[in-house]
Amino acid sequence: ETVSQFVFSFLFLYDTIRPQTGSVTSQSEEVKRSACWVKVSRHESISTNLQSTQRGGGGGGGGGGGVLWAAVAFSLFSSSDEDQRDEAQRKEDELILLLKKAKLSVYRGQLQAASGFLHQAVALAHQTHNNQAIIYTYSLMANLAYVQGQLDNAEKLFKAAMSFMLSGGTPEDDNAVIEISLKLASIYAEQNKAELAEHGFRFCMESLEAKLEKQKEIPAEEEALRKDTRLLLGLCLDSRARYRASTLHLKQAGQDYQSALNICRQEQGNTHPQTLVLMSDLATVLDLQGHYDDALVLVQQAVDLSRSAGHPDQHILMGNMAGILLHKGHLEDAVRFYQEALNLAQQAGDQEAVDKVQEGLKEVKKRNQERKEEEKAALK
Repeated sequence: ETVSQFVFSFLFLYDTIRPQTGSVTSQSEEVKRSACWVKVSRHESISTNLQSTQRGGGGGGGGGGGVLWAAVAFSLFSSSDEDQRDEAQRKEDELILLLKKAKLSVYRGQLQAASGFLHQAVALAHQTHNNQAIIYTYSLMANLAYVQGQLDNAEKLFKAAMSFMLSGGTPEDDNAVIEISLKLASIYAEQNKAELAEHGFRFCMESLEAKLEKQKEIPAEEEALRKDTRLLLGLCLDSRARYRASTLHLKQAGQDYQSALNICRQEQGNTHPQTLVLMSDLATVLDLQGHYDDALVLVQQAVDLSRSAGHPDQHILMGNMAGILLHKGHLEDAVRFYQEALNLAQQAGDQEAVDKVQEGLKEVKKRNQERKEEEKAALK
């Protein structure tokens, strides 16, 4: 297993740390949601190049002595080269082991231990002047800091990773650079740095749109690159939509969600988990704008598709649908969907969703009580 192969799988582990709630206002779920869009960047292998360099010895005076001296000299130089190769391989193996330990620590929820292993890994990557390993490890450290809520530290680490990428010749419009730019924009959004967040999102969108324009005529064998770029654009739209929804720019958020949904349907299909989440999120934005009928139609489609596709977060979609029914005044239907969502959330062990559903049921009870009091008052 090379470092690059291991890190590729390790990147996805961060996506399992935070539970996905489907809430359009939860900016801190960026890492989790990005997994649904599928990994969109491709990285080259960072395995150390261990090609040997032959070094020859001088000729001997003649006869068997000359041959023996040449053999001894070759053996000495060969041994030196082999020692260098062994040392390089040892450090490569040590780096992989540190990353594996970090992965296991994250899986166990031991985030401080994971951070310690990653610090050792990045120090080793610097010692071996392995720029690709440095970039990967800084990115992993940044993601870990992000999910721990250490936004300032995450920002510095993402910038460090980007600095090494750009200094190594990676183009500014490379998907990997744009991914990091998107994460920085999301950090600024959480820090309420509106100008920086908007600038970051705009850079990502404009870079990807220009790149897609260039990729219109690419050969069929490079179609995967175009798809990766489209998926990354969808992720950018999704992220900006949630930011705009959180700042109550609902019309613009709805436009971004619709564009992201169109991309997701085209590239990943109508029943892909991210497609259904986007349908639900767009329905929530429509609901917040008072477009209850449109919202209900859309979320009903999402729920129906989630049932047939076995969506892992059916309870979230059902909870959103129950909320929209509540706002429309369909209290009995709202209770029915809340109860189903509650059962599924409990089975899934999603305590955050359980709490939200229970809040919804309390709101239904309150509305029912208010309705009864209004009916009594009308009879007097």
